Order: sequence, then C-alpha cells, then structure tokens
Amino acid sequence: MAAGLRKRGRSGSAAQAAGLCKQWLQRAWQERRLLLREPRYTLLVAACLCLAEVGITFWVIHRVAYTEIDWKAYMAQVEGVINGTYDYTQLQGDTGPLVYPAGFVYIFMGLYYATGRGTDIRMAQNIFAVLYLATLLLVFLIYHQTCKVPPFVFFFMCCASYRVHSIFVLRLFNDPVAMVLLFLSINLLLAQHWGWGCCFFSLAVSVKMNVLLFAPGLLFLLLTQFGFRGALPKLGICAGLQVVLGLPFLLENPIGYLSRSFDLGRQFLFRWTVNWRFLPEALFLHRAFHLALLAAHLTLLLLFALCRWHRTGESIMSLLRDPSKRKVPPQPLTPNQIVSTLFTSNFIGICFSRSLHYQFYVWYFHTLPYLLWATPARWLTHLLRLLVLGLIELSWNTYPSTSCSSAALHVCHAVILLQLWLGLQPFPKSSQHSKKAH
Repeated sequence: MAAGLRKRGRSGSAAQAAGLCKQWLQRAWQERRLLLREPRYTLLVAACLCLAEVGITFWVIHRVAYTEIDWKAYMAQVEGVINGTYDYTQLQGDTGPLVYPAGFVYIFMGLYYATGRGTDIRMAQNIFAVLYLATLLLVFLIYHQTCKVPPFVFFFMCCASYRVHSIFVLRLFNDPVAMVLLFLSINLLLAQHWGWGCCFFSLAVSVKMNVLLFAPGLLFLLLTQFGFRGALPKLGICAGLQVVLGLPFLLENPIGYLSRSFDLGRQFLFRWTVNWRFLPEALFLHRAFHLALLAAHLTLLLLFALCRWHRTGESIMSLLRDPSKRKVPPQPLTPNQIVSTLFTSNFIGICFSRSLHYQFYVWYFHTLPYLLWATPARWLTHLLRLLVLGLIELSWNTYPSTSCSSAALHVCHAVILLQLWLGLQPFPKSSQHSKKAH
C-alpha cells in the first residue's frame, strides 16, 4: 500500500510539473512578440541561444579548418618556463618573444598539459568552446541585471558573428581567456563582492594587458562607492595579485619582466591593422600620432568622468572623501551605473587605440549591444542600431582591411560615442532634489 502511495505521489508530481511546463509554453507562445522585445525575457532567450551555440560551435570545430597563428608560440613560451627559464627576455616563440604577464603563463601551462604538450589541437578547441559558452553565460547574466537590451539583439551577438567564433575555436588566442575573467569580475562587482571583483579583474589583466582599458571606469566606481581611503584596499588587491603572480619572474629579472609583459610602447605592424588602414604607414608608425591618440583618449575619459559618470552636482574631488561625509547623500550604485561606466571606459580606449588586430574584436564585441541600446536616443532607431552592428561586423570580417573598412569602423564608433554622450543626462533628478534639500 505504501508503495502504491509513493507511485501515485511520483506520478502526481510528474503530472503537475508537466502541467506547469505546458502552461509556461502556452504563455510563452502567446507572448512570443514580447519575448523578442522585453528585456525581462533575457534569460529565456539566452537559454535558447546558448543551446543553439552548442550545436553551432560543435559544427564550426568539426567542419571549418583550424588555422595556426599563435598557439604553437604560446606553447613554446610556456615550455620555456616549464624547463626552468624565468628570465622573460629569454622566453621566445615562433612569432616572437613572450609579451604577456604571468597569469597567461600559468593558465596556458595548464592548457599545455591538458592538450598533450600543446599537440592535441582538437582538445584545445573543445576547451575554448567551453570557454566561449562560459563567456556567453556571464555576458547574459550582466544583461539580465541591466534590463536594457531587447532580447532579439542577442541573436546578432551570438549566432551571427563568424569572426568571434573564429577567434575562440579556430585561432585559440589568449584574448578570450582574459575577457571571460573580466566578465566574471563584472558579475562579482554587480553582486557587490568588490574584493573578489577586483581580484578577478587583476587576474584578467595578468593574462592580457588590454583589460586595463576598463581600469579608469573601475577606479571611478571604487572612489564613488568607497572614497579614497576605502578604495585603497581594493586597489591593493589588484596590485598585490600582480606581484604574487609575477614573483618568480621578478626575482629573476624584474626589469625584463616589467618591460616585456607591460610594454606600453610596443610597436604594431601596419599590415595587421584593422582601424587605421586609410593612413600612410609612416604616419601610423609616428610617435607624434601615438601621443595624439593618447591625449584624445585621456581627454575624452576626463570629459565622461566629469560630465556623464559623475552626476551628483558636487565637485568630482568629492569622490576622494568618505561617502558618509559628502554633501549629497550617497546612493548605492545601480547595475546600469556599474556596467555603463566600465563598458564606456573600455570603448573609449578602443576608439583611440594605436592599432586593432583581428583578435582584438572580442575586447568589446559583447559590450556593443549594451552601448547601442542602453541609452535612449530617438534619432537612433532599432534599424539604425542594427546597421551599426552589421557594419562593425563587416569591418572586422574584411581581410585584409581596406581604407573603406577602416573608415566605416571609425564612423560606427563615432555614432556610438555620440549616442553615449547625448543619451546620458548630466544630473539625475534625485540628485538635484537632494542638493536642494541640503
């Protein structure tokens, strides 16, 4: 009798689950148009796209030929460390010297052993496929919390980008490794785990230095949230992790390690540039041009910090004070304030980069939907925003780059910058009321 009751209980719960699933599917079908337009359905659409991506990525790995570019060089550089060489100036690969920080060495050392000393390319591709799906999951979690982007846009962020699939599973670059750590860091910041967020941010920087483009935004957020004194421990986490990871190499040759892994003056080859093809090569290589780009980068960051990110009505120097001692009562940072500041900081850096190579697309690809859709702009319709996304994708898929593809990329970047500048109001109403009340 007891067994019969258990059977009925199981069948009853199964029927109930089936009924709930049926109701959910019926409701989803009835609201199918809203599914594509309402951000509240982000996770549902994301789940469907991730399932589709499993099949697409599997098909790409098995049907499209792998192209060797840097993987063998990565493995040779890591093998040098395994063999006992800790002097960065002595670590070389087929494509040149080791120019990435210590975190890269440790992570790719793990991949070296996981892929039979770097010889099992299919295993490496499968690992990077998992990395790609993890990146998508982390990005979708960010978009779910911001509730700004209509879900139909995510199709173009996933299934429609040939270049991004190629970077992850057909080229095996280190850029995706840095970015998945960066997106994990942002998710931790959104969960208000600032210490862990800074830890993983620093870990991402230790894989590739491009993550530093997010650093001005992170510094602004830390000062806003904690003030100068409160931000120091978090900055200490970032700096301390770099020292710990680089310690074996710093003890061997500190100048060699720092000059190679954090080389801000590294010269790029004109033949690989995606964004400056319309310039003469002599101008592209000229130091004055690099300094002009740096000046423009810093100026625009300052303008956004003064006029768009800092919207309390107080002087920006008030950020240095303890939040409890500021004139305007401190308010918790919203997910959109965190994400907007970080994504904009990175995007400004990309706009004024000395050169962008094809694998650098992943530095900002997954942030583009937010940058285009997060701020209201009547002049920029859904169709125009999709056109901008399409032109950017086309520019990055044009090989070798042309003057037209580079110019189109800059025009699209300018549209996004204009949208970001005009879309944000200088001061929110709540801050103005707080200031008057004070």
